[in-house]
Amino acid sequence: MTTVTDRPTAGAPATKATGRRRIPAWLRAVIVVAIGVGLLSLTATLTGQVQLTSRGTTQAAVLLLLPILFAGLGGLWAERAGVINIGLEGMMILGTWGAAWAGYQWGPWAAVVGGLVFGALGGALHAVATVTFNVNHIVSGVAITLLGMGVTKYLSTLLFLPVSQNPRQSPRVDGFETFSVQPVADGLLAVEREQRVLLSDVAGLLGGLISGLTPLIVIGFALVPISYLVLWRTRFGLRLRSCGENPVAAESLGVNVYLHKYIAVIASGALAGLGGAALALNPGQLGYLEGQTGGRGYIGLAAMIFGNWRPGGLLAGSALFGYVDGVQLRAGGEAVHALLYGATVLAVGVALWWAARRNWRGAAVAAIAGVLVYAVYMTIETVPREFAAYAPQLVTLLVLAVASQRLRPPAADGVEYRRGEGD
Repeated sequence: MTTVTDRPTAGAPATKATGRRRIPAWLRAVIVVAIGVGLLSLTATLTGQVQLTSRGTTQAAVLLLLPILFAGLGGLWAERAGVINIGLEGMMILGTWGAAWAGYQWGPWAAVVGGLVFGALGGALHAVATVTFNVNHIVSGVAITLLGMGVTKYLSTLLFLPVSQNPRQSPRVDGFETFSVQPVADGLLAVEREQRVLLSDVAGLLGGLISGLTPLIVIGFALVPISYLVLWRTRFGLRLRSCGENPVAAESLGVNVYLHKYIAVIASGALAGLGGAALALNPGQLGYLEGQTGGRGYIGLAAMIFGNWRPGGLLAGSALFGYVDGVQLRAGGEAVHALLYGATVLAVGVALWWAARRNWRGAAVAAIAGVLVYAVYMTIETVPREFAAYAPQLVTLLVLAVASQRLRPPAADGVEYRRGEGD
C-alpha cells in the first residue's frame, strides 16, 4: 500500500523545504537591477559624486562593456559545447587587427566583417587542436593568444607601417555614426539636469543606455536573447549543450559531436573577433593599437563564469565590469573611492540578509568585509590612479570569489572526447 507524500511534483514552482513559490528569474533580475540603481543613487547623493549616475558615465560603460560582452558570449558558446576557450584574448586581438585592416579599406561595416572573419580563424584553429587532435584546451588557448599577438605584430609591420609610420598602430578608420532614441533621450536629459534624488539618477542611467548608440551596440545587446533562444529553445541548441554535458550519451543518440563542437568553437572565435571590432571602432581609438585588448578577453571569460554560463548573467557581469571601467575613466579615483562607500552599504545589506536567513557565517563574513572596506574608505581620500586603472580586474577577482559557491559549469567542460569511446 502506497502513501501520498507532500512532495511537490516535478516542475512545480515550489522549494523542497517550504513549498513556497519561487520568484521567477525575470523578477529576480528586476529586483537586482532596482537594488543596484538605488544603491548607486544613494552613493551619488551622500558622496556628491554625481558622475556615478550621469549619462556620460553610462555611455562610457556601454562602450567598454561591449567587447567584454562579445568575448563572454564567445566563451559561452564554446564552453556549452564542452570546449574551454582561454584563447578568447588571442581571438580578440586577431579581431582588432582584422577590423582595422578591413575598416581602413572599406568602412565600418567591413570592419565588423573583418573582425568576425579573423576571430573565426582563431576559433577554427582552436577547434582543430582541441576537437580533432585532443590538445589540452588550456594549452591550445594560451598558444592561440601568443600566436595572435605575434601574427598581428608581423602583419602590422608589413601592412600598417608604410601607411601610419608606426608598426604598432593602424591608420585611423571610419567609425559608425551615433544615434539616440528620440524624443525620449532629450526628455531624460532634462530630468537629469534637475538633480532630483533618485529620479535624476534613473534618468541619467536610462539616458546613457538610449543615446550615443551605434549599430554594433545594438547587435551586441541583441545577441544576448538570440544566444539564449538558439541554445535553450532550439533542437540545435539542445544538441550542442548535450555535447558539453555528456558527449558520449549525445553520440549514442545520433548527435554529431565533432560537428557541433566545431560550430560552437568557430562561433566563439567569431564573437570574440566582434569584441575586437568593437575596440577598433571605439570612438576613442578608431583603429588598431598594439595591446589595446588589455586582457578584456579574460575579463569576458570571468563575466561568463560570473553569469553561471547563462546569457543573462553574462550580460550582468559585463555591465558590472564595464561600469567600473567607465567610472574610473570618466571620473577618476574620486569616483572609484565613492564606490567603496557603496560597497560598504552593500556589504551591510548582505549581512542583514544572511542574518535574517540565519546564515550566521555568511552574515559575519559580509559584516567583516563591510568594516574593512569602510576603513579603507575613511583612511584615504581618493584611489590612486595606478589602482583605479585596475579596478575592473580587482572587481573581477572579488566577484568570482563571492560567486564561486553557486557556479555550475557544463559537466564535460574541458573533457577530452574521442568518437566511439563509449562503445
